[in-house]
Amino acid sequence: MLIGIDASRAVSAQATGTETYSHYLIRALIDLAPDRRFRLYFNRPPDPDRYRSPNAALKAISFPRLWTHLRLSVEVARYPPDILFIPAHVVPMLHPRRTVVTVHDLGYLHFPGAHPTGQRLYLDLSTRWNARAAMRVIADSQTTKNDLIQHYRTPADKIVVAYPGIDPALKRVEDAQRIQAIKSQYGITGDYLLCLGTLQPRKNLARLIDAFARSQTRDTQLVIAGKKGWLYADLFKQVEREGMTNRVLFTGYLPDADKPALISGATALVLPSLYEGFGIPLIEAMACGTPVVCSNTSSLPEVAGDAALLVDPTDTEAIAAAIDRITSDAGLRGRLVGRGYVQASQFTWQACARIVLDTIEKVAAE
Repeated sequence: MLIGIDASRAVSAQATGTETYSHYLIRALIDLAPDRRFRLYFNRPPDPDRYRSPNAALKAISFPRLWTHLRLSVEVARYPPDILFIPAHVVPMLHPRRTVVTVHDLGYLHFPGAHPTGQRLYLDLSTRWNARAAMRVIADSQTTKNDLIQHYRTPADKIVVAYPGIDPALKRVEDAQRIQAIKSQYGITGDYLLCLGTLQPRKNLARLIDAFARSQTRDTQLVIAGKKGWLYADLFKQVEREGMTNRVLFTGYLPDADKPALISGATALVLPSLYEGFGIPLIEAMACGTPVVCSNTSSLPEVAGDAALLVDPTDTEAIAAAIDRITSDAGLRGRLVGRGYVQASQFTWQACARIVLDTIEKVAAE
């Protein structure tokens, strides 16, 4: 069986959630099924060492615009794989009947104001198309599955939940010198809370900054690590307006090499997102032995289990109270760390790949 995979999102220079998902899942699928043949489609030449395997052929097909609907469509029409899998993008207009696609979240329907109008319309149209065009849909969480059923009337038996994993190399850093070096690199002078994610309204950063300002913490910094996304300019103005330029730090994009030490050194990860289809930073923090404060909405309670302090993301005072509690209660932090290690161990790319491969093989038999 030849499995074609749109790997275009796996070669992003600054990978965020969906790009990370694409890379690690593709790698896990290749390793899990040495008896299957894979053809990976890229929109620019990849690093061949990342996917080097006797059962994987890498095909870079450059094209200036509309790569998916024009160039990839033509490619899979002329040289069709037995199955096409789209892990982090949109199903091409021309595609094999046997196509499987991942839908990560429908947050744009719950918080439309968190996206520019054009982006929101594109997300709506592309997700609606994905849900209709594919034979099976992989959902990152039960929350995403429920949204697909409710908003797009996707049949429940067409949707398979496969939780993402995290980088298996991501472990707690115990070396104090390494943690101090990363703190110095990013201008962190003492204890700090960490928030990981692209700067965009759905991450609820304006309310987080406000809550941090209202909290009782005075010797702690808030470190927001993530590249600039959209509608973020007011965040910098807010920090200046509240006189917190020395207490709220923006690192910009966080390279993977810096992530373990920065997470491990934090007092806690705070993730008060308005909506997440899964929330990989939550599990990354747990794997690094860092306690978590996160929203009690969307998929986050589903993913966090009993290993996080949950808070209403729309209640600034509640977020401030959670910050005070997590920074002052060492016993709570210890309990969450212990539970977090157990919770994080349940989410692996191997487990995700097994479910996806099983789904692909069932579709191949239909």
